[in-house]
Amino acid sequence: MVSTLINGIETLDIDAQDRGFQYGDGLFETLRIRAGRPCLWSLHLARLAHGCGRLGLPMPDEILLRGEADRLCRGEADGVLKIVLTRGSGGRGYRPPENPTPTRLLARFPVPDHPPENRTQGVAVRICDTRLGLNPALAGLKHLNRLEQVLARAEWCDIDIAEGLMQDIEGNIIEGTMSNLFVVQAGILRTPELSCCGVAGVMRARVMAEAGALGIPVDESRLGLHDLTAADELFLTNSVIGIWPVRRLAGRDYAPGPLTTHLAAAVDMCND
Repeated sequence: MVSTLINGIETLDIDAQDRGFQYGDGLFETLRIRAGRPCLWSLHLARLAHGCGRLGLPMPDEILLRGEADRLCRGEADGVLKIVLTRGSGGRGYRPPENPTPTRLLARFPVPDHPPENRTQGVAVRICDTRLGLNPALAGLKHLNRLEQVLARAEWCDIDIAEGLMQDIEGNIIEGTMSNLFVVQAGILRTPELSCCGVAGVMRARVMAEAGALGIPVDESRLGLHDLTAADELFLTNSVIGIWPVRRLAGRDYAPGPLTTHLAAAVDMCND
């Protein structure tokens, strides 16, 4: 069965001059596959279009992209779909071509074998030493430049640590290496603001929308280490894992709290 499509063709070959390979000049989306369809498609497509607008990339035809996604997802009970869009090939030099021909890559993968108790009992988390640089021009985007996350994830090999939290260079808590962070304090749902760095996750947006619909106050603001130690509940989100409660961080134990549990039950990972 087809597992990778590049510009609609079943192949694994990428042009060595592709700007995604050469410079990280592109975007990507990672979607959960459930019951043969890509989950949260509308939200992922909207974020991809937003990123294309900010980077000046031509957005792929939506019908074409959905057709290719359905081709890869069809018959899959559970899986992961990755969409990569680059500016295409353009020769040497940073200057982008005036009329780029983008490369689109869609690939299907098995679901990571995370323990199922991560969703119910929570996970242990650490604070990473690697910090995120500040760049408002790229803040929020799921762009291909992930070297900061690569270095942060290389900091630990302990299988009992499921995720690492990253600070910016000013000491603000921003996100996990692969996830967004939420803090519950006195009934208020807080999450780091991402105006200078970080990825605005699709599941992050889904959780914030669900909280708003339930009448739960949501606050996007700067968070420091002291906010984590003072939190009643902590949880992590992304489109593949859904919601993971944090059970241990920096020597403190947390329990999956009522707000985390309520949101985890309310958020449908495949509801568009």
